[in-house]
Amino acid sequence: MTINPEIAEVLRGTHVESRHRGAISVMDADGGVVLALGEVERPTFPRSAVKVIQALPLVESGAADAYGLTDAELALACSSHNGETRHTEAAASMLAKAGRAVGTLECGAHWPRNPGDIGAIYTSGALKPTALHNNCSGKHSGFVCLACHAGVDPTGYIQPEHFVQREVTAALEDVTGSLLGGDVCATDGCSIPTYAMPLNNIARGFAKLATGAHLAPARAAAAERLFAAVAAEPFMVAGTGRFCTDFVAALGARVFVKTGAEGVFCGAIPELGLGIALKCDDGASRAAEVAMAAVVARLLKLNGDPSMMRFIEPDLTNWNGIRVGGLRPAADLLA
Repeated sequence: MTINPEIAEVLRGTHVESRHRGAISVMDADGGVVLALGEVERPTFPRSAVKVIQALPLVESGAADAYGLTDAELALACSSHNGETRHTEAAASMLAKAGRAVGTLECGAHWPRNPGDIGAIYTSGALKPTALHNNCSGKHSGFVCLACHAGVDPTGYIQPEHFVQREVTAALEDVTGSLLGGDVCATDGCSIPTYAMPLNNIARGFAKLATGAHLAPARAAAAERLFAAVAAEPFMVAGTGRFCTDFVAALGARVFVKTGAEGVFCGAIPELGLGIALKCDDGASRAAEVAMAAVVARLLKLNGDPSMMRFIEPDLTNWNGIRVGGLRPAADLLA
């Protein structure tokens, strides 16, 4: 059995306190391997890291134009957001444009990520969150728009056999080159199907999105539009204090990155025509973030850029704001 290499470590003071292993793939659109560390062929559930692929049918179908979706709303369709006010308002706006209300969403409800936003629900007089606060409400609102534009009842849109999920699965298969049958299917946190596929396939898929290569013209144009929307509205793809938002805000259209649950991260560097997919074995998001930052810095030759260090080697602080340690990528990632 292959043991994945270390990709990040946690320091307390100057001593290594934890080590994180994982696998990383960097590919070009033709299938050329730029970097392969660990078990890059082992099937992995990308979870929310592939939301931009799941949003492709929303744009390709004409639904985004028919409903006049803004860059902020398209970015939200690709997001795992904090449930802040701008996020919930944008999701509600998407639904309203399709003539639907929050009750149409089938993602379930959970509390916002930040304590202040939780408090705002109580001070507003509400006693619990709605599905709009779910970090996947933008994606689900996009699914509702897709169904309504096609004249299909959105009820049950989370089921594999529904029109929406058949369109989404077809997009995933086309972009990643994976065969996505029941043998690799499970249920995601927001109740839609999620499919296990090799990191190499996912990385190559993101390179295809970044370049438009090996994609139909409408699909390539949709990918370009979604990438541009995220670059224009990075707050919408995550929110306050989140790596995806801050990293895209720092680098702009030079990079696309998206987190997924259980330590998965995907990304693309359009100017280099490369896609990135990585998985931290123990599911640690903070280690996956550091690894993604290090890989991007290596590929863009930004290792010596001081503005990148807060992503590559972030500080760890305690409740008093005192620095107690930090994270750093494995040396191999910066080579």
